[in-house]
Amino acid sequence: MTASNYRITIIDSIEQISKERWQYLAKESGPFVSYEFLHALERSGSCSNESGWQPCHIAIAQSQHGAVNLVIPGYLKTHSYGEYVFDHAWANAYAQHGLDYYPKWISAIPFTPVTGSRLLSDGHIALTPSLLSELENTLTAYVDSVFGEALSSFHWLFANESTSAQITSSGTPKPNDFSIEQLRDQSDTLNRYLTRYAVQFQWHNYGYGDFDDFLNALTSRKRKDIKKSRRKLNEQGVRFTHHTGNEISPETLQFFTKCYKATYLKRSGHVGYLNDAFFEQLVESMSENMLIVTAVENEVAVASALFFYDETGLYGRYWGALKEIDGLHFACCYFEGIEFAIEKKLSLFNPGTQGEHKILRGFEPIYCRSHHKLQHESFHTAVADFLQRETPHITSYFNQARNALPFNKEFVPTLKTTSVTAPNDDTYNHNEKNDEI
Repeated sequence: MTASNYRITIIDSIEQISKERWQYLAKESGPFVSYEFLHALERSGSCSNESGWQPCHIAIAQSQHGAVNLVIPGYLKTHSYGEYVFDHAWANAYAQHGLDYYPKWISAIPFTPVTGSRLLSDGHIALTPSLLSELENTLTAYVDSVFGEALSSFHWLFANESTSAQITSSGTPKPNDFSIEQLRDQSDTLNRYLTRYAVQFQWHNYGYGDFDDFLNALTSRKRKDIKKSRRKLNEQGVRFTHHTGNEISPETLQFFTKCYKATYLKRSGHVGYLNDAFFEQLVESMSENMLIVTAVENEVAVASALFFYDETGLYGRYWGALKEIDGLHFACCYFEGIEFAIEKKLSLFNPGTQGEHKILRGFEPIYCRSHHKLQHESFHTAVADFLQRETPHITSYFNQARNALPFNKEFVPTLKTTSVTAPNDDTYNHNEKNDEI
């Protein structure tokens, strides 16, 4: 079947596909590509033309009248905020040459830098090079006809291995098995997607029985540091409560949103990308996939963190505090998350973006990737050159992070992050982030 035989439809509202069909295609792909999550973003107005996140999903069917076989969550962007793959320098370069970088099209989950599938499929359609080209042509024509503007570029953010293989039309190595040569190779760049790498940090569950079991895998010094930090909070009267499903009361959610807004306002001068309506709809539609941790000091609530989870993973997303307490951020956002993941026997815990401060809490570095294609050939080539120069720094950062992991020598061979030979317990961090989890 040729690309022209498929039915490609641009969808500016997720409601144009039935919830049942979307969920069938998105099964086992995680909470963030679920109909409920994306619908809440749209219905609340968090993702709209006004917010710079115009829904622009793609639905593909094998026949003109058959059921949709493949959906791709996508958005037209008029800025680069909330993506966590930073291309502001590319936009500035366009502007300096009198060109428009926006609108651009991205396949991503808004405000959610979590690796996952961007191709939600029933298995009947593969994204071949010809179909991908047809998809790009359809998007370009759509933006021109509906908005009267030229689409500058296509971006696939935080794509998993399967999606990456189809976008790049080649086998993609497993996340932590990249060689420098593989990472740097951006040859034959014209008409091909460029791959950009970044490093995040994840905690892996190696069959721990409880939190102390996890601590026993660390060096004695780091184990003592964490115990001391948690004991100090306990002596100050700080306690934590977990709320999931029906336990997430209106009062629990309202306190979380209060903390979320206060922290964003202090850090960025605005109350956050997401509004009350978004969080309220999530509690209505997917509370069984939500965890809210509330920190209480001497019976007074002082901080809160929101996580999402499914049968395999826990994902830390947002947090806020009304009072600054030493060690509270790490306890609320990381250690409570680890406790929950161990209790629920979840295989991984992705605590969010940003990073060095996570290493010494037992979070291992992983590579994540995005793919980019700029329609202006000269800029596409320039970005390819930039990525060739950027990538060795990414690999160096990964290796430094790997070698700073605080696990004891006996446990090192167990780690997902292979080839760690001498964890360095003398690594210090002087720029610990305290905004997003």
